[in-house]
Amino acid sequence: MQIGIDFGTSYSAAAAYVGDRLEGIRFGEQDQFRTAVFFPAAVPDPADFYLDAEREREVEDYVRSARAAQRSVSAARQQRREEADGLSGRDSGDAPGYEPAARSDADLRAAGIRHVRRNWMERLVRESQGAVVKVNDALFGDEAIDAYINDGLGHLVESPKSMLGYKLLPNARRVILHIASHVLEHIRLSATRQLGVPVRTAILGRPVEFKSAMGAQGTAQALEMLTEAAQSAGFEQIAFLEEPAAAAMHYHTQLSVPERSLIVDVGGGTTDVAFAEVGGDAAAARILGSWGLPRGGTDIDIELSLAAFMPLFGRGHHLIPVHNFREAASVHSPPQQKEFRGHNYRDAPQPFGARLQALQRTGATSLLNREAERMKIALGHVASDRVDLDFIEDGLVADLDRRHRDQAYTDFLDRLAALLRRVRTDIDAVPDSIFLTGGSSRAPLIREAVAREFPGIRMVIGDASLGVVSGLAVAARHWQL
Repeated sequence: MQIGIDFGTSYSAAAAYVGDRLEGIRFGEQDQFRTAVFFPAAVPDPADFYLDAEREREVEDYVRSARAAQRSVSAARQQRREEADGLSGRDSGDAPGYEPAARSDADLRAAGIRHVRRNWMERLVRESQGAVVKVNDALFGDEAIDAYINDGLGHLVESPKSMLGYKLLPNARRVILHIASHVLEHIRLSATRQLGVPVRTAILGRPVEFKSAMGAQGTAQALEMLTEAAQSAGFEQIAFLEEPAAAAMHYHTQLSVPERSLIVDVGGGTTDVAFAEVGGDAAAARILGSWGLPRGGTDIDIELSLAAFMPLFGRGHHLIPVHNFREAASVHSPPQQKEFRGHNYRDAPQPFGARLQALQRTGATSLLNREAERMKIALGHVASDRVDLDFIEDGLVADLDRRHRDQAYTDFLDRLAALLRRVRTDIDAVPDSIFLTGGSSRAPLIREAVAREFPGIRMVIGDASLGVVSGLAVAARHWQL
């Protein structure tokens, strides 16, 4: 059984044809899941602690060391007292409260047991955090983010796809491969359970151009890492299909009359465009060209957070470096999140210092990003709204309106317009239609931007969430790997 997999920056989905019927793979009650993974730390139960021979020796060592320290302190006090008596000419040895009572053997032993138990627990937590985690231990999607926010003991990675194209140190590469493998194995096992047959082959969607600072080399690296991750996840054969080409294949199945269509896929991490001949009696869509922009909805989330939320944390204050706020808003980048949590805000001007320290707490940046994503969607339909930030400070609120929204979209819309103008020049033709898909394609500002660059062209609104994965399932149905 071959399936199509849309391994997305924000959300992931899978689908397959069972006979002539398209069947979406379910993840719990959902037909897609947020591309986030949480690995909970195995927290030891204090009730499991007991004194074996080795720990008993550790307790005895603690008691012996504590007794020696107690004798040393007592001797030092006695020496200081004798020196003071010599200077004053009187005996102060009977002065009440001069020297605290020595701890009893029972007190020292109890303290020793607490010390050994604490070391035991800390060691087990370190070992569990460094251990290789099985897929059954992991949580995915919104459940992963909720667990991280509510529990905090563990590791959360959001949008591993967004890091595949960047230069990675060997350890970072292993971590990202590990995460991507878990996501793909989660998809494979879910499909196997639902379809009732082993799933070992897949067509994976890929952007035209991955997010990267290395250009074409970054895209090549990302594909190499995805291949390795899929193999680790149990797939024996895989192939890649550009995401706008997959969306074209989906649109192709809906048309009885052939046309030339511009496919615009605006996702969470990237925006991809294809020009294709679709519909009619042809076996599949014919792709005439494709173009990519490594920007998407998550970039707009960051800009909205910077515009609307970060001034409440001191953005614009000359004593707080401006890059700190982008680090805090970039929840999809573990290196930037680590940098942000490493800053010291104890001496930062108030109330910003206390708020930034609260934002450094486990799960706080993820909560703030959720609000940014939610408000990005809401401000497409309402003129203003309010966000409660009680998880930062009691009574703290952020009032947002469409000025914030427009500011957040400015850079992305400029880049999108430039991409579409390049496409229009390259194809040197008037498309019969524009097929719009991808999660971010729901935004009115994006639809308006596309219409401005191709005025008068019929716009077809596809399934924003499942347009690409449906086309990947079409490819999986017809391609023999």
